[in-house]
Amino acid sequence: MTTRPLSPLTMLLSRHTRRREFITLLGGAAAAWPLAANAQQSERMRRIGVLIGVAGDAETKGWVAAFRKRLDELGWRVGGNLQIEERWTAGDPDSNRAFAGELVAVKPDAIFAFSSVAVVALQHESRTVPIVFNSQSCS
Repeated sequence: MTTRPLSPLTMLLSRHTRRREFITLLGGAAAAWPLAANAQQSERMRRIGVLIGVAGDAETKGWVAAFRKRLDELGWRVGGNLQIEERWTAGDPDSNRAFAGELVAVKPDAIFAFSSVAVVALQHESRTVPIVFNSQSCS
């Protein structure tokens, strides 16, 4: 009796994996794939408001870029599962009040404030939206 060389498929499927088990595995994966994709699509978009109560200098813009980068590293993708509403006021009190009102109106999950003036404006607009702020000291 002549022994045929093993086919690539036979080599792929080890003696521990039978053809039937392999097909069942593929069928199960194919059936579960749409369910997993649907679960990912139904994930709620989160919204963060950002109120920056200082001028848009290079240092502050660098900080905002680092903030966005870190969110991305943590799995929060802008346009995917995250939307960021960003406002710059350049320290103008009227702009702080107006933009604080705008941010609260979009019903964000949280608001990040970059200055104590921005925090005060946000607290006048809402006591229910979580406000996170950055404390800096000039040295």
